[in-house]
Amino acid sequence: MASRNQNRAPRSPAKKDIPEDVPFDKRRKIAAGRMLGPTAGARGRQPFVDVNNRQGVSANDACSTEDSECGTVEFTKEEVDALLSEKFKGKKFDTKGKIDQLTDHNKRLKLCIKWFQQVEESHLLEEERLRTSLESAEKKCSAIELEMKEREDELSSTVSELRSNVSSLEDKFSKEESDKLDAIECHKREKDARLAVENLQASLSSNLEKALQEKLAAEKRLASNEDLYKRAQEYNISLQQYNSKLQADLDSTSESLKRVGMEKMTVVENLSTFRGHNKTLQDQLKSLKASLEEAVKQKDTLTNDIKCLREELQQVRNDRERLTSQVHALNAEVEKHREFSGKSCIELDSLIVKTNALEETCSSQREQIRVLDHQLTAANEKLKVADLSAFQTRSEYEEQKRYTSDLQSRLADAELQITEGEKLRKKLHNTILELKGNIRVFCRVRPMLPDDGVGAETTVVSYPTSTEALGRGIDLSQTGQKYPFTFDKVFNHETSQQDVFVEISQLVQSALDGYKVCIFAYGQTGSGKTYTMMGRPEAPEQKGMIPRSLEQIFQASQSLQSQGWKYKMQVSMLEIYNETIRDLLSTHRSSSFDITRTENGVLGKQYTIKHDANGNTHVSDLTIIDVCSIREISSLLQQAGHSRSVGRTQMNEQSSRSHFVFTLRISGVNESTEQQVQGVLNLIDLAGSERLSRSGATGDRLKETQAINKSLSCLSDVIFALAKKEDHVPFRNSKLTYLLQPCLGGDSKTLMFVNISPDPSSVNESLCSLRFAARVNACEIGIPRRQTTMRPVDSRLSYG
Repeated sequence: MASRNQNRAPRSPAKKDIPEDVPFDKRRKIAAGRMLGPTAGARGRQPFVDVNNRQGVSANDACSTEDSECGTVEFTKEEVDALLSEKFKGKKFDTKGKIDQLTDHNKRLKLCIKWFQQVEESHLLEEERLRTSLESAEKKCSAIELEMKEREDELSSTVSELRSNVSSLEDKFSKEESDKLDAIECHKREKDARLAVENLQASLSSNLEKALQEKLAAEKRLASNEDLYKRAQEYNISLQQYNSKLQADLDSTSESLKRVGMEKMTVVENLSTFRGHNKTLQDQLKSLKASLEEAVKQKDTLTNDIKCLREELQQVRNDRERLTSQVHALNAEVEKHREFSGKSCIELDSLIVKTNALEETCSSQREQIRVLDHQLTAANEKLKVADLSAFQTRSEYEEQKRYTSDLQSRLADAELQITEGEKLRKKLHNTILELKGNIRVFCRVRPMLPDDGVGAETTVVSYPTSTEALGRGIDLSQTGQKYPFTFDKVFNHETSQQDVFVEISQLVQSALDGYKVCIFAYGQTGSGKTYTMMGRPEAPEQKGMIPRSLEQIFQASQSLQSQGWKYKMQVSMLEIYNETIRDLLSTHRSSSFDITRTENGVLGKQYTIKHDANGNTHVSDLTIIDVCSIREISSLLQQAGHSRSVGRTQMNEQSSRSHFVFTLRISGVNESTEQQVQGVLNLIDLAGSERLSRSGATGDRLKETQAINKSLSCLSDVIFALAKKEDHVPFRNSKLTYLLQPCLGGDSKTLMFVNISPDPSSVNESLCSLRFAARVNACEIGIPRRQTTMRPVDSRLSYG
């Protein structure tokens, strides 16, 4: 046992994982196998000559013939024990055989001794190698520990920085929460302010109405006063003209009286008594002249007094004429008195009588002039009072005018605040809808036609006037029961095409900014869907949403050229007719016979709808045309309009018998920032739903009606599934719903026009349309996502 222990190689560090219960000879085999490496384990036992070769040791000449065997022999414990305890066998006197056996035994002993020496040397070399590897490993471990410490320091500093970032982010989050609460509070205050402004507007409108009424009354009073003032002025002017005539008459009378005075002077020379009477007559005439001059300054404003004055003045004129005739007669008598001096006394007596009569007449005229003077004074007082009242009325009018202008300015400010508040409300409402991902719904009521409501006196459509529902609510009456609905916007029958487009212009602009936008019109046949989307090309003010949207897109793209943007636009148009896709821009349109064969699947292209992983839609073999101006698109729209399927029914003269889909693909590149956007604008005019009992469709029209109602029913199923948030949404049940899948279930900005008819006979269809629109408005389809990139994209854009 001592010799075996001495010959056994020392244990190396590589043997630490060998179990203790393994026998010694097996341990040596395991150690030898590990020492030879993985290649030796794969090939099995290898000769020790390989070890000798690696160590640079050559075999001895004595073992030159046995080296091959020596390299391949291994000894176990049992073999060594058997070799040591081997007894020679043979014949007693067979020396040659014993020598052979002894030689063979010695060879094997040499091989065993050599094997033990080689194993020991290999173990020593392995131990030395392992020692060096251990030292290198310890050095590596120390270096790794240093690196780990440095890494730990770096990580600790990183953790401290992250903790500081977390604390700062928590502070920012708290600030954002406080800002959010402040914004909510501000929104509440703005809402309260808007309500206060509305109340103020109502009170201002009532005050304005009262002010307008008072203004009208003041204007009436002012007009009456001005009319009275004008009439007084006219009367005053006529009175002045008449007084000027009197003055002229008085001047002529004074001249005649002067002549009479001269004649009287001649009579006085002859007769002193006649001279005295003549002087008294002249005094009376002077007093009459003074009284007449005072009468010139008088004015009369009353019409009755004017008539009396005219009568009295006419009487004075008659008296003057009579006096003149008397003076002439007196002159004749004086001449006669000169001729006949004997008759002068008698004529003088008659002249005295006449003079007395003239004095009586002058006294009566003086009394009449005094009365007229009193009347003129009263008229002047009345005129002063009228002037004062007119001035007061004019000052009141000016004050009312200033107050009215102040009210108008305040009303304009209030209307401006209301307009700004409405813009803010629309912006916040659009933001809320985008965050919710809801489908926006606009309701439009067409005007009554001459054939609508024959024999009906009731109105089935009404609009609430409350502040919350103004412009957003609609009430539908059926058999005495009222059904209220609320949408994002409600347009009555008086709304123009321009007013409708103003509400969707921002949504159309989103397509140019890189969003997917879808606008489609839904409703019964004859409710105005095609008019809303296409309009009337012959009337520019009645253009539909599609032409107006394209005009805005091209105008905005041209204005953005100054900012470095360049846009490429592509157009495609198709219709879904009887669950078959038709290309409306194909240059090889078939005849009606060929179209029928195409629908049966015999001839024609097979248009297939495909969706990719990014939510984009492609229609195979569909014609896509590059456009550069609105004129090109207008010609393409006319071509598509001529190619679209239109038919006549009992409910509509020109009823759309297919679903029309217009698609504008927009690709924009900013040369300065190298940013690229992709937008899609889908404008869809759905075919109208109809009842066979009312439309009276037969033959081909019956098949069209059934296909239209089926596709719209599939659309309703999709909306119900989206509203209930079901796992499976049946988009593939119809070509229409499968084509609209990105718009209804993706990241698109979607808006639906629900068109209804005010005809009382269509109230059931209108109620169904409004209920469907309410379910559509409640659907959440996801938040819109903008499509931007910094790398070039393929020239063929997605369908949307």
